[in-house]
Amino acid sequence: MDLDLRKLRYFVAVADKLHFGRAADELHIAQPVLSRQIRALEKDLGTPLFTRDSHGVTLTDAGRQLLTDAGPLLASTHAVRRRVAVAAHGSQRLMVGFRAGVAVTPAVRQFATRHPDVVVDMQRIEWDDQARMLLDGRIDVGYVRPPIDETGLRVAPLYTEPRVAVLPAGHRLAGKEHITEADLAGEPLLWSADRGPQPTKRPHPDAGYLVREVDETLEHVAAGRGISFLARSATVFYTHPEVAYVPIPDLAPDQVCLAVAASRTSPMLDDFLAAAHATAEITAECGNYEMWQLGGGAVPSPVERLD
Repeated sequence: MDLDLRKLRYFVAVADKLHFGRAADELHIAQPVLSRQIRALEKDLGTPLFTRDSHGVTLTDAGRQLLTDAGPLLASTHAVRRRVAVAAHGSQRLMVGFRAGVAVTPAVRQFATRHPDVVVDMQRIEWDDQARMLLDGRIDVGYVRPPIDETGLRVAPLYTEPRVAVLPAGHRLAGKEHITEADLAGEPLLWSADRGPQPTKRPHPDAGYLVREVDETLEHVAAGRGISFLARSATVFYTHPEVAYVPIPDLAPDQVCLAVAASRTSPMLDDFLAAAHATAEITAECGNYEMWQLGGGAVPSPVERLD
């Protein structure tokens, strides 16, 4: 049985709204047509996907499983369309996504020695875009930071780097060479929206400030609204006159991984992954803060490859 992607899109719309009328409006089709398509999909799969009663519409166990699998599948088909469109114009292009503080240029330069005809574009991504952009083809490979939903992806650890405390410039600990987690007991914390590792458990969903990006974090810290923690690369790529960075060795290191869609396989993509691993290894062998010469200046590279 071939799974009809149109019916699958209709199913996702109903599963999202749990209401046939609102889903039909979103899809710009008549509700009876949508109902027939869902019944046809249930017949194709041999199982009910929704429970319909006087209380409304709910997903069955089979429906919940299909919803879990449908996202990566639909995103993959969208990615295929993107790549076909690029190929139709006769160009070869690789889009690399990266999180804040990750130096992509060393891998791009090494990759270019084998593929001088491939245009490599780079785009910064945020925590809530990581998986979605890989699955729908907006980026071909991503330098990501956990946590990330690995459904439909291949994710491989690349390296780790120490974390630093981010403090207001006038903070009592701002001039220290290093501090411990215990030194910061009782300090108000800014909470990262990516739900990554935090030094302490968040006491209440509404406690403190929720931040999404590094720039936003620095502004809140500078305003005295709390302290935060970032990967050490932030000290190179992001500066603020009213913010101080202090190493905090007893915090767990931050991880950087490489991720690609599980459905993606190509020699060109494999060559970029190899270049990314090779440049990470070179950086680790040269020491924790060996400098990459990147055009107009030198920036510290990531540290300690995670085997």
